[in-house]
Amino acid sequence: MDKQTVVVLFGGRSSEHSISSATAGGVLGAIDRDRYAVIPVGITREGAFVLEEDDPAKFPLDAAHLPEVVDNGTRVLWPEPGGDRTLRVVQSDGTVTGLGEIDIVLPILHGPHGEDGTIQGYFDTLEVPYAGGGVLDSALCMDKHFMKIALQAAGIAVAPSVTVRRRDWDSGSEHVRARASELGLPLFVKPARAGSSVGVSKVESLSELDAALAIAFAEDDKVLIETGVSGREIEVAVLESADGVRASLPGEIVLTSRGFYDFEGKYLGGDGVDVVCPAELTEAEIASIQDAAIRSFEAVEGRGLARVDMFLTADGGLIVNELNTMPGFTPISMFPKCWVASGLSYGDLISELIEAGLRR
Repeated sequence: MDKQTVVVLFGGRSSEHSISSATAGGVLGAIDRDRYAVIPVGITREGAFVLEEDDPAKFPLDAAHLPEVVDNGTRVLWPEPGGDRTLRVVQSDGTVTGLGEIDIVLPILHGPHGEDGTIQGYFDTLEVPYAGGGVLDSALCMDKHFMKIALQAAGIAVAPSVTVRRRDWDSGSEHVRARASELGLPLFVKPARAGSSVGVSKVESLSELDAALAIAFAEDDKVLIETGVSGREIEVAVLESADGVRASLPGEIVLTSRGFYDFEGKYLGGDGVDVVCPAELTEAEIASIQDAAIRSFEAVEGRGLARVDMFLTADGGLIVNELNTMPGFTPISMFPKCWVASGLSYGDLISELIEAGLRR
């Protein structure tokens, strides 16, 4: 059987560049080489598409030295609509080399310019197939304000919140404080359009609100102030397959000494948090969580995959916190771990994602 050629696309211009690069190391090491020929393409922090080395060891998940895409002087030329799908690269000396026809792009990009629908729209324009989320679901879920609106319209419970734009804060901070105080404490302040808990703060006292907003506004000019929900932090992986949309066994974020599941806890092995999958739940709770995850995926017209994060409250209620259309995808991330616990290996998970994109 002829191999299909997959472009693994990673890096990017967002603050999650290094996590995307570390994900690439995991994917390059696990992708089925008997089934797929792989072309790694990196995006530098400045936005240049470069041909990268096909070397998983170059992109380790190392807390002391996170990997990145460095400009090596090459420039990738994407196929144009209506022609063949030959990928070309301009070498550093100016010569152009053909890399053969590609079948699909696997974008493993996090944050703006990758997880927000923009790269998806780019490939739609080029008529190049890609795996994962589409334009609409990526854009909706990247913006937590509009994601909440879509979920509420589908009858799915979300945490109460107020949305603050920088101009509102600059022109009327007392009004914002008054609205925040009505939500109660604790609060979570988060950029509307960032991921991996970048720019997120937990606010135990309203005196901490100004500093938390400053941190969030450094990432985005639109910020959510959200009621802290008391409950178990549950995460479930959703995957589009040939048999339809299905949900994994749920996992749980168990905080011991850490205040919340922040960037360090997610990716750098920080103390104070345990990532458990499968979570200790009754069969009825599992069924309810999986149903809520799939309904949430459908509410945003999900494609490909998503990780759905929710709270299981003491009375058995479920409150959906967010959906990630390109969740953490390193071998130790919750999304792959939940599928491994459900009987699907990391390598097979990558294959399912690619095949879903090819079917489209």
